[in-house]
Amino acid sequence: MEAESEPYVRLATMRQLHQAVADLNTARSLADTLQSVADGIVAGLGYELGCVNLVRPDGDLVVAAFAGNTAAEALITGRVGSRDSWERRLSMGEAWDGLRFIPHTEGWVLLDDDVPQWHTEGPEPRFEDEWHPLDRLYAPMYASGGGLDLLGVISVDRPRNGRRPGAWGREALQMYASQAAIAISNARLRANMQRALVRLEREQQALRASEESFRQAFEYAPSGMAIAEMGGDQNGRLLRTNDALCRLLGRPASVLRRYSFADLVHPEDIGTLLRTSAEGGRAELRLGRRDGTYLWVSLRNSVVADTTDGPRFLLTHVEDIEERKRNELHLAHRASHDALTGLPNSAELRSRLGARLCERPHSSVTSSAVEALDAAYGDVETSPAHGYRADGYEAEVVAGVGPYDHHVHTVAPDMERDDGTKGLAVLFCDLDGFKSINDRFGHHAGDAVLIEVARRLTTCVRDGDTVARLGGDEFVVLADGLGAADAADLAVRLRNAIIPPIRVDGRAVRVGASFGIGWAECGMTGEEVLHSADQRMYVEKRSRSKVHRRAG
Repeated sequence: MEAESEPYVRLATMRQLHQAVADLNTARSLADTLQSVADGIVAGLGYELGCVNLVRPDGDLVVAAFAGNTAAEALITGRVGSRDSWERRLSMGEAWDGLRFIPHTEGWVLLDDDVPQWHTEGPEPRFEDEWHPLDRLYAPMYASGGGLDLLGVISVDRPRNGRRPGAWGREALQMYASQAAIAISNARLRANMQRALVRLEREQQALRASEESFRQAFEYAPSGMAIAEMGGDQNGRLLRTNDALCRLLGRPASVLRRYSFADLVHPEDIGTLLRTSAEGGRAELRLGRRDGTYLWVSLRNSVVADTTDGPRFLLTHVEDIEERKRNELHLAHRASHDALTGLPNSAELRSRLGARLCERPHSSVTSSAVEALDAAYGDVETSPAHGYRADGYEAEVVAGVGPYDHHVHTVAPDMERDDGTKGLAVLFCDLDGFKSINDRFGHHAGDAVLIEVARRLTTCVRDGDTVARLGGDEFVVLADGLGAADAADLAVRLRNAIIPPIRVDGRAVRVGASFGIGWAECGMTGEEVLHSADQRMYVEKRSRSKVHRRAG
């Protein structure tokens, strides 16, 4: 079974979680949002059953959505459990950060309470972390704003891998519950605002009362709201903002009325803002705060009219997604970096190396250079492969194939003579004597050595170079713009940096290092480049005596 700690498993989980959260924001109604929450548990989090229990106005919880079993859905959807019974459940068992797990050894006392439940028969667990049919796992959802106002509870059952979720699975479920609570709150808010807009259109005689309802929904919304002009010389200028948006951007309403969102958006996101449609458009971008920092927000637009034939205004809902973006970056970093040393891991190394390579060898590019120049100046008719059709209009060119792509081909220096060519050096490093440290002093000492070696390697390279841990005691350095002599000098500096003693738990230990230098070149795959450097490392290791390999 694949472990949660494996990078590609974590990356797959992150993608599934990201897709499940994205699906929450596509629902058009509160009912669709609740069902999307339940479906996301099954489709994105790896559970066979998912249930959403929503707090009613009287405080009791109703089963609002169910996914994973149609028979169970028909049986318990719409049934109600008392608040007291739910409070009892959320205080039992084990607290997993923001989650609550009740093992089957304790949950038998809940079989007769009034909370709707569905269980399947199954064998007794064979090992400690195996999931039992009577195990219960709950993820409370709280209303936005940082309080403890219970919005509902997500309950899950039957993980597909048959095991209780580990730290990674718990973190994913807790993050999903937080995003689900935001989506449900926003769905309620949108429903309230839509009802207010319908009243404004259909009940002219109650216009003042409807305006007050809209004002309160606008002013007291937990997330930012803004009304902007549409059309004319002042198109886009903010006319009105609520307190939540003012707090979000750190600017008073009187100051915000001088700006439009185009004045506040991050320069890199201006294109995203301009491409966002007024009616139903949505975008994720950064807005500037008063202190000069930028905050990730989600914008959602809708058009409202002052009267039936009056001017139209743009109503924009602004939601703070800074924490979600930070979590996404954190998860992406964890998936692409080694947990022990913090260096890029094997997958990230191959990604960076692959980005520099194309399938076409560099030597095949120069043969068509004259033809490419002729085509550019119209001296000859060329085929679409050269970037232009016979009629003179541009044709689609596949990156890495045509002479007009922006890919800079990677070449290797001539090892026979120094012709001044600079290339991308790949230095494969294998530590000498590391296994004996693990055997004598334990894996804790070995880990400390790997961390220190990673630090020393990183301090010896330039900004822009890559130091990655391939696995075990193997490291790889990518250094661009080096000649053959430069790469050899770098290998010597790196080896000399590794050799000095390393202090671990009050004792000094030493390791040596063997380096193999390979060169990346277009026409090769990343695996071929790493294999070449690896083979040269072993040649270099065999060419040195055992005593010389050991640092001491």
